[in-house]
Amino acid sequence: MTRKTRKRIILIGIGLLVLLLVVWGFLPEPIPVQSALVERGPLQVTVEEEGETRLENRYVLSAPAPAFARRIQVEMGDVVQVGQALVELEPPRSAILDPRSRAEAAARVQAAEASLEQAESAARGAETERARLERLVATGSATPQALDQANVEAARAEAAVEAARAELTAARTAFQGGTSATAGLSVREVLRSPVAGRVLAVHRESEGQVNPGEPLVEVGDVNTLEVWVDVLSQDAVQIRPGTRVILDQWGEESLLEAQVSRVSPQGYTAVSALGVEERRVTVVAQLVSPPADWLSLGTGYRVLARFVIWEGENVLQVPTGALFRTGEGWAVFVVESGRAVERAVAVGQQTGLRAQVVAGLEEGEVVIIHPENAIVEGVRVETS
Repeated sequence: MTRKTRKRIILIGIGLLVLLLVVWGFLPEPIPVQSALVERGPLQVTVEEEGETRLENRYVLSAPAPAFARRIQVEMGDVVQVGQALVELEPPRSAILDPRSRAEAAARVQAAEASLEQAESAARGAETERARLERLVATGSATPQALDQANVEAARAEAAVEAARAELTAARTAFQGGTSATAGLSVREVLRSPVAGRVLAVHRESEGQVNPGEPLVEVGDVNTLEVWVDVLSQDAVQIRPGTRVILDQWGEESLLEAQVSRVSPQGYTAVSALGVEERRVTVVAQLVSPPADWLSLGTGYRVLARFVIWEGENVLQVPTGALFRTGEGWAVFVVESGRAVERAVAVGQQTGLRAQVVAGLEEGEVVIIHPENAIVEGVRVETS
């Protein structure tokens, strides 16, 4: 090769290099994008709502009749056994009379005493007349019919005496502040715990008069906790008895397990915090975690319940932010050799953050998350 030829080749090479640099300088810069791997792992589809704990069975001890309750010694949180005495009831105490009522009661006593004296006097007269007619009948001076009438009058007079005595007793009882046994309890009665558990509430501590049906003490077995959750009706149709429930944010880091026991067949209307009317359904779940795991959990506590509608252990998945609609299906942008390539995919179960990929992707491929409008087929991208 001559010197002239070598010089020409060098000049042509330099020209091509300059041309390549010029073309490279005018090429668009790669678009920076967020990316994620297509990977396999566990996936759960859940319905998440706040709920509260309640006791499966709670018992309210109340007064069966008007009574006087002694001071209740147990306190909220105390452990009680079956049959343990909780409330002592006595016959109700009489009311204290004001001066006017006391004067009226004294007057009734005087009137009853006078009526009794009058009745006794009439009874003595009737008995005297009966004895006189009995002697006359024996001598033939009076008829048996007259004696029969005298016997009737004597018995009537004796009955009037008994009535007057009862009236006097009642008047004296009212005046002295006595109590009728028929007004309430006639003997001392003890209300006992029907279950082994804890005292949930003491509605009345001090002694005093109580009315029939008035609640005094609530007890229950805290080892039979349930979780009551109100879910949207469109979510409730996916929940069945036996559905797994994960309880979170109940006060400790550990998660608790529960299981749906029943779903209410009746929905109701509730107003959300944003003022929107919603149809909601009550779902009840029973705790299945050992009681030792939730000793500090009581009734009326807030929990976050996640109802597991579907779950898988080895599921091919991508972030839901990588999916976008194309016609009636789904698609993603896959990064291949530094360029975005659109690919149709078939999607299965979806959560708020992850989606199951049924077809269209392979494990380990890279997809673009939240592709912007500038991301089109074949555009250069730079992943981060």
